[in-house]
Amino acid sequence: MPKFALIYRGGTRPEDGAAHMEKWRAWSTGLGDANIYPGMPFVRSVTVSASGETEGSGDVPMTGVTVIEADSMEIAMTHAKACPHLDLGGEIVVAEGMDMPI
Repeated sequence: MPKFALIYRGGTRPEDGAAHMEKWRAWSTGLGDANIYPGMPFVRSVTVSASGETEGSGDVPMTGVTVIEADSMEIAMTHAKACPHLDLGGEIVVAEGMDMPI
């Protein structure tokens, strides 16, 4: 089954962190078996390029990632649209992964 990264960008800190985490847990649990990597919030990022390093990840900072399985991009987007990160004014990039033998 295809894997999708839900890449969280931007957003504000919730006024009530405990209430937001409860929404997050309900959403994450509601994904069931589709949720193969529940998530990891980011506290700092550095962008590395051939010309050096830059603090941060651009104009809209990446704030975390979740990996899910879904039959299609449309289903993955439906899961993303229900995520409480959007309630914080953030956005979610849905990116389809490609399995590669290493």
